[in-house]
Amino acid sequence: MTHPTEQPHIVVHPPALDGSRRVTAGDDTLGIASHADDVGEILRLADLYVTDVADSDLIEWQGGGPDDWPGLSEHHEP
Repeated sequence: MTHPTEQPHIVVHPPALDGSRRVTAGDDTLGIASHADDVGEILRLADLYVTDVADSDLIEWQGGGPDDWPGLSEHHEP
């Protein structure tokens, strides 16, 4: 568990075959996202408030950035 003043290492993992991306904080899986907005909601539910997930130093995007959701882009309006 992290110290209250420490920020957890948040990782948005590379897209799965269906385009969804796992979101973790340390060794804990916080949820599965299908859009950048989902990442913000997953973090909010974990009491980790990040106002701009695309430009936060707290989030490490692996396998593509916040605009990379292969296979799922047809489900969201631009």
